[in-house]
Amino acid sequence: MNSTLNQQTKPPYIMLVVLFIGAFVSFLNNSLLNVALPTIMNDLGVDYPTVQWLATGYMLVSGVLIPASAFLIVRFTNRQLFITAMSIFTLGTALAAFAPNFGLLLTGRMVQAAGSSVMGPLLMNIMLVSFPREKRGTAMGVFGLVMITAPAIGPTLSGYIVQYYDWRFLFEMILPLAIISLLLAIWKAENVMETFKNATIDYLSVILSTIGFGGLLYGVSTVSSNGWTDSTVLTTLIVGGISLILFIVRQSKLEKPLLDLKVYKYPMFTLAFIISVVNAMAMFSGMILTPAYVQDVRGISPLDSGLMMLPGAIVMGIMSPITGKLFDKFGPRSLGVIGLAITAVSTYLLSELQIDSSYAYIILVYTLRMLGMSMVMMPIMTNGLNQLPNRLNPHGTAINNTAQQVAGSLGTAIFVTIMNNVATSEGKNLMATTNPETLTAESTEMIGHQALLSGIQYSFFICVIINLIALILVFFIKRVDVSDEAIEKLEKLNEKECPVTN
Repeated sequence: MNSTLNQQTKPPYIMLVVLFIGAFVSFLNNSLLNVALPTIMNDLGVDYPTVQWLATGYMLVSGVLIPASAFLIVRFTNRQLFITAMSIFTLGTALAAFAPNFGLLLTGRMVQAAGSSVMGPLLMNIMLVSFPREKRGTAMGVFGLVMITAPAIGPTLSGYIVQYYDWRFLFEMILPLAIISLLLAIWKAENVMETFKNATIDYLSVILSTIGFGGLLYGVSTVSSNGWTDSTVLTTLIVGGISLILFIVRQSKLEKPLLDLKVYKYPMFTLAFIISVVNAMAMFSGMILTPAYVQDVRGISPLDSGLMMLPGAIVMGIMSPITGKLFDKFGPRSLGVIGLAITAVSTYLLSELQIDSSYAYIILVYTLRMLGMSMVMMPIMTNGLNQLPNRLNPHGTAINNTAQQVAGSLGTAIFVTIMNNVATSEGKNLMATTNPETLTAESTEMIGHQALLSGIQYSFFICVIINLIALILVFFIKRVDVSDEAIEKLEKLNEKECPVTN
């Protein structure tokens, strides 16, 4: 079996444009539905735990299928894989758009997730083989423009559509874009990556991966509503954790693992992985805590709250390609230090939010936080992937995508739990120090808002500590040598680990 995924001499720009369109549509779809859940709940007559499955189920399917993307990328041509994934995604979008009931709507979302799950890893791998290592920063910066901007503008777009149109338009809007992307792929997609027709998959690894990642994702996603002591939460977390341990043990013993853990032999990839996980926990928590403050404490409408966070999304989109060019010139450490310092300071400022904080202050601090985040994610990840031989790229990208999915869910669960616990405790203290005779509906509501604000403030403060941990780690980052000599040495090591056979 050939051991490498060959570097392209000339980037396939047409293919990349087709992929970017498809990836943008699928990434946008990830966050588009969250704001619309209350409206869908009322329209279809289901309760909140049920409607939440539109988000939870999507995340579960994606999290379970992403680990298998490494096998799919080396087994099938990128043209076959993208057209199949986009066809599945388009089918799911059509099902959801015209679903007469909740059951079919949920089915459509699950089908969407099955198609969308491979988009990120596939595009990232094509970017890695399409550009030389010394120019990957700029290329991955453009990829970050899609990966970061699309989910970031989702809530704003969704808030507008839900307020002025029917929630089904969220899917009806995506459908023609998905069809256009599919037709473009059929017409213009080309194969730029080698495939290994004799690649095989270990089905026990797939089962363990599904139970492991599925259990962890389901467990942490239901913590906010059920609590950490709930029997279902504990059972799924324990079963998921045990399955994940067995999965890791099995991968270390297989000649052709589903996920090749040899990526952790490369120190810069391992360090980038750890920083990315810590950073994902902090980033996703901010995306939950800020809307909670804006909507639940300040009473701002979903549309207006989405508009308030739009500048941050725009800044991330603008900065992503700029950060990529800066990475190619200066390396990851300086960007990471500056970015995480900005993130830590802005997160601390968010922990100081008050009941009467001005709109300008909220927008400025949140946008500043997004600026810091944009300087960290892609540079750190690209530097780690630069140290991997080409044959390990599919495994490295699959591991990174899966880890960020789990870390984001875990971070959200932890910070929502902290917020709720502190809010409950503070609410009891405020009620205890208030004269019952002076309580009115208005004062009770004010106490609730103040208690929730205390929970949000404390959660953001804990988030500052997590940001500081990532900031300390980034000082140990070293720029990967991408000189011809270093790459030649890396490929010789690759051939020694995985010799070429027919």
